Amino acid sequence: MSIIMIVLERINKIFDHGKTPITAVDDVSLRVEKGQIYGIIGYSGAGKSTLIRLLNGLEKPTTGSVTINGQQISAAKGEALRRARLKISMVFQHFNLLWSRTVSENIAFSMQIAGAPKAQIAARVAELIALVGLTGRERAYPSQLSGGQKQRVGIARALANSPDVLLCDEATSALDPQTTDQILELLLDINRRFGLTIVLITHEMHVVRKICDRVAVMENGKVVEEGEVIRVFTHPQQAITRQFVRQVSQYADDEDFDPELTRDLQGSVIKLTFTGHSTHRPVVGELTLRYGLPFNILHGKMTQTANGAFGQLWVHVSASQEQLANILADLQRSDIDGEVIAHG
Repeated sequence: MSIIMIVLERINKIFDHGKTPITAVDDVSLRVEKGQIYGIIGYSGAGKSTLIRLLNGLEKPTTGSVTINGQQISAAKGEALRRARLKISMVFQHFNLLWSRTVSENIAFSMQIAGAPKAQIAARVAELIALVGLTGRERAYPSQLSGGQKQRVGIARALANSPDVLLCDEATSALDPQTTDQILELLLDINRRFGLTIVLITHEMHVVRKICDRVAVMENGKVVEEGEVIRVFTHPQQAITRQFVRQVSQYADDEDFDPELTRDLQGSVIKLTFTGHSTHRPVVGELTLRYGLPFNILHGKMTQTANGAFGQLWVHVSASQEQLANILADLQRSDIDGEVIAHG
């Protein structure tokens, strides 16, 4: 049975600066399971940065409640809020390191603030430096580090007090693509090794595809779509979600398929959508043998997520209406979505 780590219940956040109030978060309810990597994606102004500040108590909701690991953060004050924040750590887009402190001193800082003994701090710092791959750079200053190394320090610092939840606010946006993938692999390793719950705020669908289990799509303060990453990729419901999906070069929607390919064809074009184990089945070969019909592959693509592969295939076949209905039924029984998109 899964344990729910984060619960957002009917959250609204209204900023009343000037004559016109601004609704930054509009009636958002979410649940994040313990050990999940949960992505929240949206463009600038969507409300995702305000949402993450609500998660760590830096902002209080106008209405609604935020509960993390059984504690209502939205109602906590003073010492109770300070203790709660020790278990909710943050990784920032621009690193937010102390430039006058070394790598080791940056990592140690939050433990010093928490009053941990010196021996415990030294042991934990050494452990984290090895974990994030910075052995040998302990005495370096931030100005001597690359962007990826700075973010590794930021991650190590965030892990120092053994948090329950790690919040990442555009943690890879300032990095090049190769370094981004390295940081995402590090976060995925940390998640799998320690079962740490991670919430990622991003505007990049590549980040979501690479490591997230579930994703919420935000627009104008609202969550307009939410679900498992594979399901959102293969069946995006909202225009903004389809726009995000098109960001990922390995995968896009029907716009990748050229209708001109069907102009002179007699018969039907079927779009097959595969997820999980079905990506490994010789489906076209099976259909050819079963129905004695030639299936012509027109176009195809496949990509990988943290929880399995998915892809799409466009095939042409000249079949009777009865055969076509049976083919679609066979596909459904094999957990493959089949849709007739053109008739020649």
